[in-house]
Amino acid sequence: MTDHARVLFRPRAAVSIVIANMVGTGVFTSLGFQLVDIESGFVLMLLWFVGGVIAFCGAMSYAELGAALPRSGGEYNFLGRIYHPAAGFVSGWISATVGFAGPTALAAMTFASYLAAAVPGVPARSVAIALVVALTIVHATHRRASGGVQVAFTAIKVLLIIGFCVLALSAVDSAQLVGFAPATGDGGLVASGAFAVSLIYVSYAYTGWNVATYLSSELESPQKYLPRVLGGGTLIVIALYLALNYTFLHVAPIEAMRGKVEIGYVAAEYAFGANGARIMGVILALLLISTVSAMIIAGPRVYQAIGQDHEMFAWLARTNRHGVPAFAIYAQGALTVLFIVTSPFQFILLFSGFTLALNTLAAVVGVFVLRWREPDLPRPFKAWGYPVTPIIFMALTAWTLVFVLVDQPKAGLLGLAVVALGVVFYFATAHGRGPGLVADKPADARTEG
Repeated sequence: MTDHARVLFRPRAAVSIVIANMVGTGVFTSLGFQLVDIESGFVLMLLWFVGGVIAFCGAMSYAELGAALPRSGGEYNFLGRIYHPAAGFVSGWISATVGFAGPTALAAMTFASYLAAAVPGVPARSVAIALVVALTIVHATHRRASGGVQVAFTAIKVLLIIGFCVLALSAVDSAQLVGFAPATGDGGLVASGAFAVSLIYVSYAYTGWNVATYLSSELESPQKYLPRVLGGGTLIVIALYLALNYTFLHVAPIEAMRGKVEIGYVAAEYAFGANGARIMGVILALLLISTVSAMIIAGPRVYQAIGQDHEMFAWLARTNRHGVPAFAIYAQGALTVLFIVTSPFQFILLFSGFTLALNTLAAVVGVFVLRWREPDLPRPFKAWGYPVTPIIFMALTAWTLVFVLVDQPKAGLLGLAVVALGVVFYFATAHGRGPGLVADKPADARTEG
């Protein structure tokens, strides 16, 4: 291993990756879908809070798994180690084919949509592709540059979100007629199918809280810092999401946002006028650069882990002289561009959200399985509130999955088909070692000059 390969992601860079990977497409697009069936400000804010609770419970569960099994790869590492190499392979298959390329494409498409709304005539699809290509090249070169770019973009994103909320709330003369206190009928809404369906979109918006586990082997002292990175990053995002949605509902009428994708642009138009909205549209588009960047950093580490364990995909594990899995990064970039060219926005959102939820549900169940099967395994961190926190995550996630299958069967069934195809592909082609059989093997152990 070269000296370059020993360069690690510092905790600050890892937290920035968590925040950037979470704050992206969902929070800037999904409120319009929720307003189709729910108009209560209290219920909508509760919806985003519940989504945050799910994410935090999941983050605490992953922190236990990541500290006990500190290898890059996320669910690929966890499921293969806890259940069977086939489970790990299928998880990696999901991440490699859908889990990162799909959300990266969505973030790039949202970036381009906001930019096109602010600057008419901008070729949205070409801009989305150009963003993916540019960041893929940056992150495939040197890890130090990669981490620095990510911290800078994320700091700008957080500051701009806070600035947007403060300025928008200050700019409006009178608030919209949306009640944020509990009202008659809110209890029925919370128990309704509309709330569950909306929680699907919210859960997608929070997707990404687990991203640091994809970099465990490259994180400084993962047993010590991983729980802080996952928990701290998730709490910051919960606060940002509540502030953003309160601002959207406060400054723009429900009728103007219902069914719209560019929620931030609509809110900016009511707060700052047409010219101000164009400026904010560009700013909000820029916020999504760090989201695309974070997923281009994290996703290829799963490709790399698959390459280490399965000889057929060994080329994905090759790194350059700086210890960066360049081949895996380029592979994900190509798949992301394919999504942008071929798939509509809303279908990618539902399909990838459902498939990713299956992956995380299996991993959190693994907290119980691992404690039962290996009670003496060193656990530098144990999930706060166990067993309540993982049970909350499992119950609410399963609830949303059922409603996807009921209300959006095409997206749900396609997600199940991806899982089934991964199982078939594993038993047809896998002749290498499974995850968990290579104990604590660092993700950058194989370096190409």
